[in-house]
Amino acid sequence: MQRYDRLREILRLDPDKDFLAIYRLTATYEFPWDFTRALELALFRTYAVPAIGGLLAETAEFTERTQKRYDDTSLLLDAVMEHGFESDTARTAIRRVNQMHRAYDITNEDMRYVLCTFVVIPARWLDAYGWRPLTHHERRAAANYYAELGRHLGIKDIPDSYEEFEKTLDAYEEAHFGWDEGGRKVADSTLSLMASWYPAPLAPATRALALSLLDEPLLAAFRYEIPHPQVKRLFRGALKLRGRAVRLLPPRKAPHYARQNPEIKGYPHGYDVGELGTFPVPGSGGCPVPHPRRPAGAEAQPPA
Repeated sequence: MQRYDRLREILRLDPDKDFLAIYRLTATYEFPWDFTRALELALFRTYAVPAIGGLLAETAEFTERTQKRYDDTSLLLDAVMEHGFESDTARTAIRRVNQMHRAYDITNEDMRYVLCTFVVIPARWLDAYGWRPLTHHERRAAANYYAELGRHLGIKDIPDSYEEFEKTLDAYEEAHFGWDEGGRKVADSTLSLMASWYPAPLAPATRALALSLLDEPLLAAFRYEIPHPQVKRLFRGALKLRGRAVRLLPPRKAPHYARQNPEIKGYPHGYDVGELGTFPVPGSGGCPVPHPRRPAGAEAQPPA
């Protein structure tokens, strides 16, 4: 297989019908490392919305149990992509997400914004740092994939195209980004978590790299000091060089899922999807989309 053969495979699929297959190929074969980094960046953007960042601080999940919350979020979202919407595993993962969200007063607009970050931020990351940008075909498939996920999460007024997702995200951030002490605490905790994944002497560089990737509205919302321009150029330039180097490598032969990421550290002996996350209201409802049958559970997953 040559470097662009998988892209040709993707382009033969229909983004309106085969969106799961396209998204899975894109995220697990073409750009697994980039998608992980981009979705971490998407987390930071949600913290800058006071209603979201403040709530996350109140629950203490991202300040006192940061690694577990990071792991559970990644694994629940990835379970849907890996196994498909109709699988017992995906239904269990979606039910878990709904149970957690329904315990809090979260607006539809906030939920829709978070959904937008999953669609838009990876595309923007790859435009800047990927070994190739996403095609329109892949962007359309991603929009359809997350629109389907959004429907399973009971989100209303979901954008119907990548372009609409992008417009919705930009408008929402312009209207809602702002300072919140809780949001800043969650951002600080996430930075500390990322630094903990590497040897202690690299912690300052890890923090500097993360801050150099945040745009000025995001930095202003957290009241972080704007990184020196030379530091930003250094780190961003290094990521661009990485993308060019990856372009020269042979294509990946096997898919790489979030559960295989070294950053997932909380489940060295495996996990049960039905036990991930928190249980703030035991026994609350499940997926708002009706199904012919409701699974009792999901298969256990191998170690991360």
